[in-house]
Amino acid sequence: HHQTYVNSYNTAIEQLQEAQHKNDIAAQIALKPLINFHGGGHLNHTLFWENLAPKSAGGGEPPSGALSTAINDTFGSLEEFQNKMNAALAAIQGSGWAWLVKDKQTGHIGIKAYANQDPVVGQFQPLLGIDAW
Repeated sequence: HHQTYVNSYNTAIEQLQEAQHKNDIAAQIALKPLINFHGGGHLNHTLFWENLAPKSAGGGEPPSGALSTAINDTFGSLEEFQNKMNAALAAIQGSGWAWLVKDKQTGHIGIKAYANQDPVVGQFQPLLGIDAW
C-alpha cells in the first residue's frame, strides 16, 4: 500500500522531469495532481509509521508531558480528544486522514481532516495522523 505511493510518486516525478525537458507545460500541469496524491500518500504514511511504537518502547500508553497537557487544555480530556478524532474520521467520505495538528503561528493544537492523500502543509504541523481507510 505505502510502497505503491512511493513507486507512483517516483514515476510521476520522472514524467515531470521529461515534460520539463521537453517544455511540455500541459503535461507538467497534468502531473501536479498525481504528484500531490502519491507524494502526499508517501508523506502521510511515513508520518503514520513514525507514530507507531511497540509496547516495549512505550507504545499503547496515553500521551504524557506537554502533549498530554495540550490535549487536556484543548479538549478537556484524552477521552474527549478521542471522541472528536473519531468524529472527524467518521465524517470523511471515502479516502482521507484525520490529523492532530499544531498551529505554527499560535502553538495551539487541533484536529483537521483532509481528503484523499492531501498532506498537512502550510500553517499546521502534523503530530498524529489516522488513515480513514
